[in-house]
This record gives sequence, structure tokens and C-alpha cells, in this order.
Amino acid sequence: MGTEGARVLLEGAGRLTLQTGNLLNWGCQRKKCPATPSEEVRDCIQKTLTEWSSKIGQDQNQETLEVLECTVAQAIEKINPEERDELKVSACSALGVAQLDSVIIAPPPVEDGINLSLEYLQPYWKELENLVQNKKIVAIGTSDLDKTLLEQLYLWAQVKPSSNQVNLASCCVMPPDLTAFAKECDIQLLTHNDPKELLCEASFQEALQESIQNVKANEWIPLWLLRYSVIVKSRGIIKSKGYIIQAKRNAS
Repeated sequence: MGTEGARVLLEGAGRLTLQTGNLLNWGCQRKKCPATPSEEVRDCIQKTLTEWSSKIGQDQNQETLEVLECTVAQAIEKINPEERDELKVSACSALGVAQLDSVIIAPPPVEDGINLSLEYLQPYWKELENLVQNKKIVAIGTSDLDKTLLEQLYLWAQVKPSSNQVNLASCCVMPPDLTAFAKECDIQLLTHNDPKELLCEASFQEALQESIQNVKANEWIPLWLLRYSVIVKSRGIIKSKGYIIQAKRNAS
């Protein structure tokens, strides 16, 4: 059975890279329209894993890979592990492009009682700056930074943030101090309605368990999630959208 072959492969792998392909091509294959961004991510993971596992052969002697690549038929191009340095060029490989117009980083939630700080952001921002300098990305932006932290990042960074997303759930009106600073420094303020954690560990494990029978889902932890959109600039139409997720296995 396909799910049995998929389970065997997962038990021998240390990492899992999942690529949904273009969600716009799914169309009527969806049973229902997701109510929230988190629900959409979970549905995409489950459908991608289900389709991938159904195509795994019954040969139990097949090659065991350290990094599994799970893609669906709509994927434009399979990610090449030799050309990818983790998250850095996954989107470029998936979309078949050499450069991304814009990348917005949303840092993972910090522990309760701990405030997001510049020191916490710096390692992530340095990686984005390297990608800009290597002409992989044109512009880089942030998400959910208040005026104080956005100003600290702006003063420290070599490549300045071009945009900052603000969660609609946290404010109905843009804070005046943030608006004034963004205008002064030519930073575009955008809005979004994503939860603080788009994909939690439990949700990923549930999707994995429901897709592949008898898999040890509790061993798998999501590392990062990338959401992409391809927009026809002249018409403002979304041509393609999807997710790329990487998880690691913590075997006891």
C-alpha cells in the first residue's frame, strides 16, 4: 500500500520538505473553502501528503533518503537539494525563477513573558540581507513590528526594511507613531489577518497522522513555513500561490 511505503520512508528520513504546488489549480478538488489561514495550511499539508503517499510503490527495498521531497502534480519544479541551502532558495527553485520581488519575514512566536527584540531578529535579517546582496531578493520586509522595534531594525540594518505588515486583529487603526515613522523612512505599511502562529506543532502532526496510517507523527516538528504568491503586476492578478514547509524528525 502507498501509505505503508510512505510510512517506511518517513521512518528512515531525518527531514521532510513538502511543496503544495499551485493552490489555484486545486479548484473543485477542495471539499470546502478554509475558514482561516491556519486551516488552509493544514488542509494543504494533508492533501499533499495524501497524494504523495498514494504514489509510493510497495517495494520495501526502495532507497531510503535523509531528506524526503513531497510534491504534488501542480508543482512547477521539484526542489533540488544540491541547489538549496534550507529555506534560502526554496521559493526560487519551486517557482523556477532566479529572483524574488519581495520577501516578508514573520518570526516564530517567542515564549510567554519574553518580548521580541532586535537581537532575536538579527540572525534572520542577516540571512535576508545576504540574499538581497546575492540578487536573490529585491526587497525585504517585516511583520508585526511596533514603532520602537521597527526603528531599531531600520537603524541597525544594512538593507533597510521596505515594508511592515500590521495584524488587523491587533489594531483597527494604524498607530500614529508607526505611521509617522514609516512615512519618514519610506516604509510601506501593509495589513494581514494571520494568527501569531500559522502552523503549530500539534496541527502539523495531526495532518501527518491523518494522511499516513501508523506513522509516528509525534516525532515530526515543523521548522519553517514559506507562503508564496506570483502576481501579474500589470493586472494585479494572482497567477500562483502555495506553501513550502520543512519539518525534522526527532527520533527518541
